[in-house]
Amino acid sequence: MEAVELIKIVEEDFSIDEVSLKLRNEETGAIVFFLGIVKAFREGDSVNELIVEAYREVAEEKLREIRERALEKFEISDVAIIHRVGRLKPLENIVLVAVSAKSRKEAFEACSWVIDEVKAQAPIWKKEITPKGGRWVKESFKP
Repeated sequence: MEAVELIKIVEEDFSIDEVSLKLRNEETGAIVFFLGIVKAFREGDSVNELIVEAYREVAEEKLREIRERALEKFEISDVAIIHRVGRLKPLENIVLVAVSAKSRKEAFEACSWVIDEVKAQAPIWKKEITPKGGRWVKESFKP
């Protein structure tokens, strides 16, 4: 299994089942998933769509670095990080972090750490389009 398959920035939706199959091996006892989806309402406004942009080459490299650091920091088997870009509608998938490990405790801790690092380190920006206009999501990457 190539690491590159587990780290992707894509326009199209992704399959959680396919990622799950890639992360399994004979020692896997747990796979923990974080699935970020487009909110239909935020800050009192309905969200018509979310525009997700990335500095793709740098973002993919940052995601690979985060994966490698997680593998060093936690007792886990593997990590997948898939992030979508483009124009997304409410309830569509945005980001998937999946962590496989022998036990659930390490998998949960690593998964939480990975998504926090993705939000802090990867140059990926989100802009919400509401009936009042567009606004950048404050929790997006800040250089």
